[in-house]
Amino acid sequence: MRVTGMVQGVGFRWMTKRVADQLKIRGFVQNLWDGSVYIEAQGPALNMAKFAAAVKASPTPSGRVATYEEHVLDKDFPYDEFQVKY
Repeated sequence: MRVTGMVQGVGFRWMTKRVADQLKIRGFVQNLWDGSVYIEAQGPALNMAKFAAAVKASPTPSGRVATYEEHVLDKDFPYDEFQVKY
């Protein structure tokens, strides 16, 4: 996933992690140099749908998602948890 808008400096990554942990989603969230946020996530289909909805709505009240892109990767990655990357 890649989102743009008011997604940096508003707690977006940490609230995304909180949602991911609640839904047992594994992967990571990371700020990108262009002001967007990149998320790589995996988990059960129903939980992924809930996670995507939360990301689109912005998991933090101070944030605002202007654009949302989602690309499905062909393989699973061996994530043990959801991490915030710097």
